[in-house]
Amino acid sequence: MVDLYWFLPLHGDGREIAKPSGGQPAPGTRREPGIDYLTQVALAADRLGFTGMLTPFGLFCEDPWVAAGALAARTRRIKFMIALRPGLVAPLLAAQMAATFQRVSDGRLQLNIVTGGDPDEQRRYGDPLGHDLRYARTAEFLEVFDRAWTGERFDFAGEQYQVEGALLARPHPVRPHVFVGGSSDAARAVAAAHADTYLAWGEPPPDLAGLLDRAREAAAARGRELSCGTRFHVISRDTAAEAWAVARRLVEGIEPERVRQAQRRFARSESEGQRRAAALHGGGAAGLEVYPNVWAGYGLVRPGVGAALVGSHEQVAERIEEYRSLGVDHLILSAQPHLEEAYSFGEGVLPLLRARGVLGDPPR
Repeated sequence: MVDLYWFLPLHGDGREIAKPSGGQPAPGTRREPGIDYLTQVALAADRLGFTGMLTPFGLFCEDPWVAAGALAARTRRIKFMIALRPGLVAPLLAAQMAATFQRVSDGRLQLNIVTGGDPDEQRRYGDPLGHDLRYARTAEFLEVFDRAWTGERFDFAGEQYQVEGALLARPHPVRPHVFVGGSSDAARAVAAAHADTYLAWGEPPPDLAGLLDRAREAAAARGRELSCGTRFHVISRDTAAEAWAVARRLVEGIEPERVRQAQRRFARSESEGQRRAAALHGGGAAGLEVYPNVWAGYGLVRPGVGAALVGSHEQVAERIEEYRSLGVDHLILSAQPHLEEAYSFGEGVLPLLRARGVLGDPPR
């Protein structure tokens, strides 16, 4: 079975990939991330039977802990996969925050450990470390976090963290499930040693299979088992023609110079995943379907995951089944806008996945 997750648009929502050249979207098409709208999205995902919601972190996002805490009180069963940046919070403090969230949400916290791949953004938050040192810090962070969760007092002396007499006074019985993402060797090493699930951005099945295999092999070499997950956008409609019309509209009117600027910015990224996402399309609008029903249009100008599953509900279900056959245990999806698309996917694709045995029965 695969666990499906939706996305909480803490940076706002709309029907576009990027703002138009004038800098402002058309009136009425942009939705601010107010608590009422976020509640609608969370309730839709909760009602439709998604396992959880990716709750992002970044300069243009509302704080994920505050938002998820508010939404946990308004939902019943959905989990919140909060993006956590090691280096911006001490590991023992993070453990305290996590334990409190577990208590107030009845154990519905998951953690998406985001080491960070944009050096400009990292410096804005006061983090000067380079790529590999950040992953080394993440490994120490997770070791301290796990030791704290035992509830026993301990010392830790690492390169990045030195802790004396650390104690998590009230650990929750349920330790949050830990996801670690990244496409580099350093990311896989951290995931192999400390994660419950390794995450990689969506790519065509043959390319993604190689990443997942290497992560599982690295975990096995340490005597551990590692589940795997991936992340896509999705455009699912009653017919393939309808879905591809939506995809074409998303990239219509994006000036070539804007695409070139974005690609130059992505090329400076320290993220191996970002470079792989950019390489899917090569910066051109032609040939964006890089594999049947896998479309790289998002990556023309938007950072982060650049690929989307596009097609009829049946085609999207078939592609998800193919990814499941590669060993994808967790699939995180997002769309434009998240409220309507949650219902389009939830009512069109989820029943097909359940019928195919890819997804379990909906929760009561």
